[in-house]
Amino acid sequence: MLIECDRIYPRVWRALLGPSGPLEGAKQGGERRDPSGRLDRKLCQVVGLNQNYVSASGTLYHVQIEDLGPVVDRVSEAEVRRVNVIVYSNYGEPNARIVHGHDHDFEDIRTHEHNLAIKRVIQDLAVDARRIVEEKEQREVMRIKAALREYYLTRNEEAKREFETANALYPFLFSRAWRELKSERERGLPGAAAAAPGATAAPGAGLLDMVYPLDNEPRERVLEIERIIVELERDLRRLVEAGGADDILVQTCRKLVARARDGLSGGAPLEFSARRLEMTRNSLATTWRQVRSRLRG
Repeated sequence: MLIECDRIYPRVWRALLGPSGPLEGAKQGGERRDPSGRLDRKLCQVVGLNQNYVSASGTLYHVQIEDLGPVVDRVSEAEVRRVNVIVYSNYGEPNARIVHGHDHDFEDIRTHEHNLAIKRVIQDLAVDARRIVEEKEQREVMRIKAALREYYLTRNEEAKREFETANALYPFLFSRAWRELKSERERGLPGAAAAAPGATAAPGAGLLDMVYPLDNEPRERVLEIERIIVELERDLRRLVEAGGADDILVQTCRKLVARARDGLSGGAPLEFSARRLEMTRNSLATTWRQVRSRLRG
């Protein structure tokens, strides 16, 4: 299963497809290769990256990128080269949380050249991770400001709980939102002091959009569900364009995806239990197989 890297991460895709020189200093003899001439699976895994990063707001993040090497995807049963990205906020603190996680799948090409390409990919993904963090923080600041404005106008307790939770988890973001509101009021900008009841800055659950389980097993299931969602939506678009999707299938796919995203983002209560995650994964995978079957037909 290959994610649409040419669309989402063009620099990553160019790194994989671009020419690369031979591995400097590599020993040409004694390498373990299978009958097809490919490197042994154990040789197709490069050193990852662990990097601390302080955002523009002052929050400490930790970017962790790991090359998992060749793996068999559980859903598609295809062999892929998987690179895992995880970003922790408040790193080293009791309230540390995972605010971004993603598996990037590439072709399973077992050569030294591909290993070098994966090394470059890891550096590009580190840059992308920091960009994603800044974008998430900007959205969160907008949500905090909207909650502060609503409480100023209505004394709504839900809005109060929202910005108090944000203050406890992300004090630097709360401070930034407060400073921006104060500056807007001093400059007399319209809407700085109040907002319409129920106003929100952007759709989503807030608190950096999604929180991933800290434990490895449930986190892997969440990442797997996200991969299925990406592929399901991509193949559904292709099926709709080809005229092979009926309204019932389209609505079913949309409801399943919306329900899964709502649960994983905290918009609806979801215990990260193995049973609950497995049920979500299986329903999405079954529907995805139906879409793929129609595409092949």
